[in-house]
Amino acid sequence: MKMIFMKKALFSAALGALLLALAGCGYALVGRSANIPPDVKAVYLQPLTNQTQRQQVEQSLTQAIASELVTRQRFSLVASESQANAEIVGAVTAFTITPVTFDQTGRANEYEIAITAQITFKRVGTEGKVIWKSSGYTFRENYPLDPTAVDFVDRENETIDRASKRFAETLVTDLLEGF
Repeated sequence: MKMIFMKKALFSAALGALLLALAGCGYALVGRSANIPPDVKAVYLQPLTNQTQRQQVEQSLTQAIASELVTRQRFSLVASESQANAEIVGAVTAFTITPVTFDQTGRANEYEIAITAQITFKRVGTEGKVIWKSSGYTFRENYPLDPTAVDFVDRENETIDRASKRFAETLVTDLLEGF
């Protein structure tokens, strides 16, 4: 009887230790990276520049990043560099559309959009210390196309907006977590 009681007590203690370890595994720290100086409270998002032939892709990305920063509430987004402790600057450096699947006649019926950007999160002022940087941040999104449809550009624009939203979510997560 004592043996059964001891096994249960040992099991309970091991289970308690495991739960305690899992509770302290760091999930509560998401978005509060030690890489970001604690005095960085206000961020200026400089509109991204466009180094591609595709018009307006930088506008969609800039808007999506701003929206994601506001949603996360880690920083206040300010209207000018003079009001900020840090700024995000960058450029869309590549934009490609590639057919990925084809029908029986050889016509493409699904495309992939790939957007690549260079993004830098840095301190404002003379120091300009880089907090986070990626020279080739790439995001891909697929979209189907009915070969008889006349809305090719509309589907492309919708996909750019959808990809921009997911791009921004991933980018801000990486920025906040220091990856």
